[in-house]
Amino acid sequence: MPQYFIAGYPVDFPFEPYQVQKDYMAKVIQSLENSQNAMLESPTGTGKTLSLLCSSLAWLLVKKAEHESTKPKLQDEDDLFKALLEDSNRPPKIIYASRTHTQLAQAMQEMKRSGYSHLRAVVIGSRSQMCIHPEISKETNPSAQINQCKYAVKRKQCTYHTSVEHTKNHEAFRSGGVIDIEDLVTKGRELKTCPYFMSKELYKEADVVFMPYNYILDPKSRRANQIEVANTAVILDEAHNVEKMCEESMSLELTSTDVASAIADVTWAMEKLADQQDKHDMEGYEERKDISLDDLATFKEILLALEKTIDVIRLDLKKGVTFGGEYVYEFLSQASITFQNFKSILSLIENTLQYFAVIANTKAFGTKGASLQKLSDLLVIVFAQNNSQYMEKVTKCYRVHVDVEEQNTYAKKDGWLSTVPSTTQAKSFNFWCFSPGFAMSYLNDVRSVILTSGTLAPMRPLISEMGIDIPILLENPHIVSQEQVCVKVISQGSDKEPLISNYNNRDNPKYITSLGRTILSFTPVIPGGVLIFFPSYTMLNKCQTSWQDSGLWSQISNIKPIFVEARNKNDFQDTMVEYYARIQEPGSRGAIFMAVCRGKVSEGLDFADLNGRAVFIPGLPFPPLFDPRVVLKKQYLDENKRNAKDLVSGNDWYSLEASRAVNQAIGRVIRHKNDYGAILLCDSRFQSPQQKNQLSRWVQGHLNTPGANGTSFGPLIGEVSRFFRNAEKKFGNPENQIKRHDYGQDGFSSAKALSASDKSNTWVEKFTEAMRAKASPQKSVIDTYRDTAPETSSLHGDVKSIDFNDVVTPYEGASSSKNPPQSTAENAGGTRKRKYKLVENDKPEIIDLVDDSQPIEVPENSPRVDILKLVKQKLNIMDYKAFMKCLNDYNQQGNFVQFFQTLSTILHAAKYRNILRAMKRFAKGEHKDLFERDLSRVV
Repeated sequence: MPQYFIAGYPVDFPFEPYQVQKDYMAKVIQSLENSQNAMLESPTGTGKTLSLLCSSLAWLLVKKAEHESTKPKLQDEDDLFKALLEDSNRPPKIIYASRTHTQLAQAMQEMKRSGYSHLRAVVIGSRSQMCIHPEISKETNPSAQINQCKYAVKRKQCTYHTSVEHTKNHEAFRSGGVIDIEDLVTKGRELKTCPYFMSKELYKEADVVFMPYNYILDPKSRRANQIEVANTAVILDEAHNVEKMCEESMSLELTSTDVASAIADVTWAMEKLADQQDKHDMEGYEERKDISLDDLATFKEILLALEKTIDVIRLDLKKGVTFGGEYVYEFLSQASITFQNFKSILSLIENTLQYFAVIANTKAFGTKGASLQKLSDLLVIVFAQNNSQYMEKVTKCYRVHVDVEEQNTYAKKDGWLSTVPSTTQAKSFNFWCFSPGFAMSYLNDVRSVILTSGTLAPMRPLISEMGIDIPILLENPHIVSQEQVCVKVISQGSDKEPLISNYNNRDNPKYITSLGRTILSFTPVIPGGVLIFFPSYTMLNKCQTSWQDSGLWSQISNIKPIFVEARNKNDFQDTMVEYYARIQEPGSRGAIFMAVCRGKVSEGLDFADLNGRAVFIPGLPFPPLFDPRVVLKKQYLDENKRNAKDLVSGNDWYSLEASRAVNQAIGRVIRHKNDYGAILLCDSRFQSPQQKNQLSRWVQGHLNTPGANGTSFGPLIGEVSRFFRNAEKKFGNPENQIKRHDYGQDGFSSAKALSASDKSNTWVEKFTEAMRAKASPQKSVIDTYRDTAPETSSLHGDVKSIDFNDVVTPYEGASSSKNPPQSTAENAGGTRKRKYKLVENDKPEIIDLVDDSQPIEVPENSPRVDILKLVKQKLNIMDYKAFMKCLNDYNQQGNFVQFFQTLSTILHAAKYRNILRAMKRFAKGEHKDLFERDLSRVV
């Protein structure tokens, strides 16, 4: 592999690095060499991960060689013993952390393909990912699975764990190289050894350790996984999430329900323990030796006191009540929990959880102990250090907020907690950390911390939040040229309605309709995939409902089918597969994916090339303004700014939260140096200098180009159309181009014709669209859709017949026009009219007299995408539209009765019997049995 000298170090790199990559690698090496912290931004598509790995591993190789050369020769056992005791005698280690295991897997694949694949690298994961025990691996509750594992290990009942000691030196694990989770599990099954505990053993000798960054930022996780940070360089990739992760890992909630559940669990343990002692039952005998009825009785009294302490807190039922961070010590002391006895309580909780793990083998008590674990986590943070300095930090960085307990409807909504008030007056005790620096302070022993991402700007406010010295900074430009990115601010719709998604306007029907028409107008000129990132799920659902009711949804989906981000993990994966498959279908015009900023789609997923040619941002995803945690965060920052003027204010932070989410969503489109795409900011607030300055620097460079903002609606469509026409000529691959409408040089008049709701496609326009759909796939999209003179129209020539059932028009459903059709040129004020000639079919159509009453064959276990293709092929266009609407309504609303009734109506014919059976694949998990039942009645 070619080698290049970067900052004095030889770096193996697969190709001649770009200047931005050289600059980036130099900063990485500078940080590692000088033991200084760094914050490095390099846009997605600039080879950030590869540059990060190659430069850091090149530095590590040199340091390992230096260590070997200076290591003294050991003469006897005393020298060996001394060497083992000296931490300074060990070579440095790199910890590479990212947000998810998916992102880690991508980084490990990059390392495998690099010139450093021989270095020892291992990943640290959870039991749920690595456990291969036939029983424990089936446990779905993480807390119960942990305790069952601990019990089996303690009792030496897990043969997979007991084999780790003699298997860890096996050639499969000692030969070096990158070992990811898949490798660990595969080798673990082959050698019948535990992948989870094997990763702990490999960690000790590894050069590079990959882990989710809560494992390194959360002291509870770090202690549980025995992560040592001394003499390590910590790389935090995707670091735009670190600020929030730091705060969340150090924050806890304890509700009245949690305390009541803990009391019930301890009561049950007392009853079970007394019953076993009376009957001399030997189950859990070893665990019973570590707990006694007296200990549990004392602990129950403490929990009852804690319950009373929460109950007597007086609060405003609407706003709750807030205390300083120091209140947590007073709160716990009222329940007799102090520095003097918290260790005993923690030990008792641990022993009780172990006892539950024994009983959990019966599967009847697998969820017990979750509330006790929450109390344990709270005590670990509150009583981490018994000194005045630590208590002062808690006072400064924390707030205690007590509110009416709420019942969760979804785990997350718009990136924040989504809740509905419960009917009881139970309370929630929230111990919230508002300083990322509190968690970062636990990394004081590391050599250096490198925070890197594609979206960190603006950096100064983020640095002030981190609470650590970060002297090395880099904001890389993008490697793409001006011709590859089109950034436009669309401040108003075609009807002059202002596009602004603020609190006062988001319920405005005129705004929602105008936004839909804006997307409808731009969609035909965009090839391939279109991403729409709404500021919230509420806004997405509101637009979806409104557009479906008004007919805009069907008009848009006639151009490109619409996919909506699913919240369920399995449904989400299926939706993504179907979206990508639709993009790649022969003759496809692309697809639209509607998602939410801070959602799954906006983080880490790849929409390179045709998968994402444009991204719409209809609004700024501000955090919920009146959420107590948001209010307190702003107050906390304002208080700090009064004491240190260089810190960020509450309002600035609030604005930055939205901008960073936007920057992350924008990064889904431009994924490599030859990619190109459009960024359409559909909110007039993007015209303000403050919002512009908070966008990534590379985006700002395109936003400041002439015509990027302030241009009226019509010309914008023309500019976007010309951008794609030019980009396709210079960067596109004709064989992979997707059909789109091209408005030519004059976008204004055409845009008006497109967006006006009182005009529709006449049969001539449908005829033209049908001909365009039949264009040769080898032909460039530019050639197919260029403005042609009437005498060279594609409607002349050898056209013999036209199937109007196959016409796909973007504007079906609009009111009919009594005016004769006009050409684009005529609408633009020109004098030339297009002439269309219908040629008689001189070859009689051959009618295939095949008996189509026979059931259509559907291969067993066909992928859902193949089933959809078959349905599209076999149904007529009206039934197919009804079918897709039925499927979409079911995915969004979950109404199984309506879903099955509609399906059975559309697929009632005998020939569709197998297709109807196959539609069970699309039923939600809880409806599979109902589908089978109803199917037996109609088939």
